[in-house]
Amino acid sequence: MAVHEKIRLLRQLKGWSQEEAASKLEMSPNGYGSIERGETDVNLSRLEQIAALFGIKLADLFELNEKNVFNLAGSNNDQSHWHIGVCSPEFMQLKVELEKLQLLVEQKDKEVAYLKEIIDLLKAPGNDKS
Repeated sequence: MAVHEKIRLLRQLKGWSQEEAASKLEMSPNGYGSIERGETDVNLSRLEQIAALFGIKLADLFELNEKNVFNLAGSNNDQSHWHIGVCSPEFMQLKVELEKLQLLVEQKDKEVAYLKEIIDLLKAPGNDKS
């Protein structure tokens, strides 16, 4: 796995868009996108900034291979605790998809709770329209 592919994977695991990552690195979205596509040779200082953004050591960015997966310990907002485990790239993509589904389920649960509140308000005394 090339470094630019690792950078894209790290961003996806964080749940960030390219625009969000570019903003955090104080660069243009087009410039950041060209890094992820491997169209730009990235200098060492920029690679250090990228590694710091994802809370990993620069050396870890180079040492990762196709069989490694990142598991973030704690919340998605905590950038300081990464663990490297052995898994396939397919597993890594499934993990990203699972996190997206979990967010959708959380949103659905919130909507159900709001709808129950509305039903309760409609059933309250004084709202009888029959």
